[in-house]
Amino acid sequence: MPRGTLLRLSRHAPLAPLTLALLLAGCQGLPGASSAAEPMRDPLTGAPPVTRGLDAKGLAGLLEAELAGQRSDYTRAARGFLEAAERYDSVDLAERATLAARFSEDPALLEEAAQRWQGLAPGSDAPSRLLASLALQRGDWAAALGHRLDVIEQGTDEPSASNALLGLVEGALDAGADPAPLLDRLRTHLARSSAPAAKRVDAELATALLEAAAGQPAAADRRLTRLAREAPERPELWSLRARLALEADAYAAARQHARRGLAVSPGDPRLMLLLARAELALGSVAAAEDAIEALLADHGDDPSLRLGLARLFLEREHLAPARRLLLPLVGDDEAPPMALLLLGAIAEERGEIGNALLYYRQVPEGEQFLPARVSAATMLMEADRRLDARSFLRLERLRHEAYQSDLAAVEVELLDEAGLEDQADALLDSELAQRPDDERLRYQRAMRAFADGDLAAMEADLRHIIEHDPENATALNALGYTLADADIEGRLDEARTLIERAYELAPDNPAILDSLGWVHYRLGDPARALPWLRRAWSAMQDQEIAAHLIEVLWALGEKAQARALLEEARARFETRPLIDDLLRRRPELDATP
Repeated sequence: MPRGTLLRLSRHAPLAPLTLALLLAGCQGLPGASSAAEPMRDPLTGAPPVTRGLDAKGLAGLLEAELAGQRSDYTRAARGFLEAAERYDSVDLAERATLAARFSEDPALLEEAAQRWQGLAPGSDAPSRLLASLALQRGDWAAALGHRLDVIEQGTDEPSASNALLGLVEGALDAGADPAPLLDRLRTHLARSSAPAAKRVDAELATALLEAAAGQPAAADRRLTRLAREAPERPELWSLRARLALEADAYAAARQHARRGLAVSPGDPRLMLLLARAELALGSVAAAEDAIEALLADHGDDPSLRLGLARLFLEREHLAPARRLLLPLVGDDEAPPMALLLLGAIAEERGEIGNALLYYRQVPEGEQFLPARVSAATMLMEADRRLDARSFLRLERLRHEAYQSDLAAVEVELLDEAGLEDQADALLDSELAQRPDDERLRYQRAMRAFADGDLAAMEADLRHIIEHDPENATALNALGYTLADADIEGRLDEARTLIERAYELAPDNPAILDSLGWVHYRLGDPARALPWLRRAWSAMQDQEIAAHLIEVLWALGEKAQARALLEEARARFETRPLIDDLLRRRPELDATP
């Protein structure tokens, strides 16, 4: 914030003139001021208390906030203005508190200030917009939707206010949000809205999308059919109808909706892409290629667009058109890594091992580097070229020093999968002899020892990691959990200490939350274990967490909940050895109640 920004009071604020008057009066305007030779008499002696305007405490707080802003201490400035806003119920000061909080890098303070601003100015859409943005940043989709609807209900006439609604819902669903509460809020909004139908279209579209996501396709279809009569000029309507039809495998309907949308909005890239997808699903490869060529012609030959379109063909296993789309991207040194990776996969699928290896090797260091090397080595192993695979990985370790550990770990895993455990052991020991403090490989060796039932070897490797890196939460948790799960007599308190240290370092890690719950259960306190395991399951639907939570619910007498979670786990996980092991130990879980 520029120096002095906070000092400039809003022209609507009644405080600036009053502050100036008080300051001037204190300096030169007090009636009956005493001379230097006379003792100063308090001019406010006997005056009634201040009930309006600034009193001494309020003035001091405001000056302190202003000075804090000039010193770039935006947290203190924001808190000072916020306190003054609450003291005087001033909208302007609440807005100033929010402005200062924006620069404080304290999201909680910014939200507090914005909420106070909204409370003092319920008819203003600015704080609602800000609160919606903050809710989005923390992934609170219900709150974000509520604030966005507040903006719309306050009468905002900006197209972006409503258009953002559909995007917000799409983002929420992509993030895995539960559609039910969002759907209820939107239906309530529509039920009490007095806006004309044309201004409710975006809310209707967002509602239809939520209805489809909530398993109510008939309701979504009725709503969209009605909208097709009321607002056929909206391309978003036809885009949504085409998307939902594709998801329902109604490919002919999807093609029809996409064509209707393109008649309304020629060249719309979303609709052209949907049309291509529908044509591909219907087996009309040539028509899909025509749609894609038109899309590229209209919207520029963008590499990311070519990559996305190539993936459409690959999803339907149409290798040739995908290859034709990708080849123009790899003619120079600036080839996108993903294009090289996909071309390698296409060549591999066509049985062209040499070409595939060439493409995979060209993928530079970065996000796609390891996937390319894993693909290449796996391809060679599956072609019974084990020596070539190992030679390839060894040469890649020499060429790419930063990936030595990762590539060695890949080779170990491939050898294990091929049943060559002795060679995998030898490789790991050799690599660790050269780099004894390599945490990646030492942890891998610890986990292989655990799988072999050699807890002493596993503990030795994990202790080595922790000794050299006391803040390695993964190693701390792995050792603590293993001691807890093995239920080794006299070591449960040690296990809890290790896991609690891991939790301090990574408090949001679902595996560590699960370990905390499990060690409390092993210590004989299932009631204390339960909230940790619920948090872990909420954060990550993993079969091991499910097995732990089922067992703890059962121990607490929550048999209906335990059985319900058991059925959910059976439906969710195709292979579930840990659930099966639990049922072998506790067959009563599976008995008819």
